[in-house]
Amino acid sequence: MTMQSGSTDQEPTPARVDSEQLESSAPPLPFGLPLGARVVEPGRTEFRVWAPLRAQVEVHIVAPHERRLLLQRNELGYHEGLFDVGAGARYWFSLDGTDRPDPASRLQPEGVHGPSEIVAAEFEWHDSEWKGIALAGLVVYELHVGAFTVEGTFEAIIPRLEELQQLGVTALELLPIAQFPGDRNWGYDGVDLGAPHAGYGGPIGLKRLVDACHAHGIALFLDVVYNHLGPEGNYLSQFGPYFTDRYKTPWGMAVNFDGAHSDHVRWFFIHNALQWIDEFHVDGLRVDAVHAIVDHSAEPFLQDLTTAVRERAAALGRPIVSIAESNLNDPRVITSAEDYGLGFDSQWSDDFHHSLHTLLTGESDGYYHGFGKVSDLASVMVYGYLYTGQHSVYRGRRYGLRPKTRDGSKFVVCAQNHDQIGNRMMGDRLSTMLPARKLQLTAAVVVLSPFIPMIFMGEEYGEKAPFQYFTSHSDQDLIEAVRRGRLEEFDDFVWKGDPPDPHDGETFRRSKLDWTLMAREEHRSLRDLYRDLLRLRRETPALHSLDLQSVEVEAHDQQRTLVVRRFQGESHALLAFNFSDEQQTINLPPGAWRLALERGATVETSRA
Repeated sequence: MTMQSGSTDQEPTPARVDSEQLESSAPPLPFGLPLGARVVEPGRTEFRVWAPLRAQVEVHIVAPHERRLLLQRNELGYHEGLFDVGAGARYWFSLDGTDRPDPASRLQPEGVHGPSEIVAAEFEWHDSEWKGIALAGLVVYELHVGAFTVEGTFEAIIPRLEELQQLGVTALELLPIAQFPGDRNWGYDGVDLGAPHAGYGGPIGLKRLVDACHAHGIALFLDVVYNHLGPEGNYLSQFGPYFTDRYKTPWGMAVNFDGAHSDHVRWFFIHNALQWIDEFHVDGLRVDAVHAIVDHSAEPFLQDLTTAVRERAAALGRPIVSIAESNLNDPRVITSAEDYGLGFDSQWSDDFHHSLHTLLTGESDGYYHGFGKVSDLASVMVYGYLYTGQHSVYRGRRYGLRPKTRDGSKFVVCAQNHDQIGNRMMGDRLSTMLPARKLQLTAAVVVLSPFIPMIFMGEEYGEKAPFQYFTSHSDQDLIEAVRRGRLEEFDDFVWKGDPPDPHDGETFRRSKLDWTLMAREEHRSLRDLYRDLLRLRRETPALHSLDLQSVEVEAHDQQRTLVVRRFQGESHALLAFNFSDEQQTINLPPGAWRLALERGATVETSRA
């Protein structure tokens, strides 16, 4: 439609725009401004918070001596000031007279509803020689800090690092540690995104764990949640337009990544990512549920995020990995930003898990519908996804796209993780469903895949304790809402009965690992197998290489066998997996093969 006002016989003169002039007239972007409370020298702290909705923001010091300090508001809506206040002081940001915790708090010693505490960045690090772990060398071990040990703290993990190193683990991935309500939670209800949970040991405890990991040659990744904040203690909307009602998420308000003022929202989350890298020396971020982030901008927030992480890695001279959780089977997630992708280094492969799980258990309801053949797993071994444009009965539509990459390090694979165990009604592990032979088979398929393997805590020795969903909210209405929501999650499955009460402390306690199982032969034997498989992967060039062009697969759906041939230079490996309950025979290709390992799965290697 064309609209005119008046008339003229003259052609309009094209407007000339000087790009440099236009750039200089644009308001400055917030990137680079530190947020929260930053100790700049002993006894002196700089405060900064974005609160464009507030005319006046004060720092309300409540300990050790109460006083109020008025911040100055700039044209971007940031309130800032430098004052004689030292580390250890507790404070609020007072928004037009209403006290709230600092959105960029480093420590919440009294929980999500209490004041924040100033934390100095100084720490005696011992990792100056740490060079990180290259992507292709990763063996990831996912753990929940509270359930991993009896103590449930960062520092209680440290004594277990040596045995994880001997197992062959090269990276720990911690479930979200940002301050959440109460003393037990999966972590996905975090609201103070830069504050390591006080009950786990706070900033000092996390730094000691990272430092110890690096001393053992182990990287440390954090699971971060940028698609939503938890429902309790979430005061962020009182500071500014961090959220939008234009989109919905299953977990609450959607974050405003593409609306008005979203530049500042983006910086808040990117600042958080860089804080973990700079202040805590972490080696990577696993970004939760990127498919739940709605962002229609030409340059998406996630692209900004991965670019910022990659630039920081280049500046530091060590790898810093960005891993996406995505259920979209969308190759743009792992496509570089230069090629208009989101730029993640790797992503979790749900299709690998679902293909393997259905073969092992026979389950086919819910999102397992559409999986179940050996040839499904074979396809994933070649492409990283199974669904690359086919119709999905479960989704009721065509789904996925074939990725162009043939780099296996673009995919993290597992047989179990916190979601796939914890989102079962009873949180039961494969160790309670499968015989020993199939647990051995599971280990071999994951560890010897041409991808980055991930082990969920306790999986390596066949832990029997469930991993159930647990919370400790303080609001009774919220507690009941969580209980109801938990019941509704299982509508697509045939499981019977009721799930454990998330608010019951016993649900959390029964989810803790039982390390005494290692005294039993069956559990030690499984752990030894994981160690031997990881050694074989590490020392055999054909298995260490993650080049998918050097992978050949042969699936036999009727006899339920999968043969995988992998090669790198003169190194060749033949893997034969039997998913049936009967002995099967396969024909070896020509060559002088020698048996390298046989236990549930057979692995054979030769030199051409």
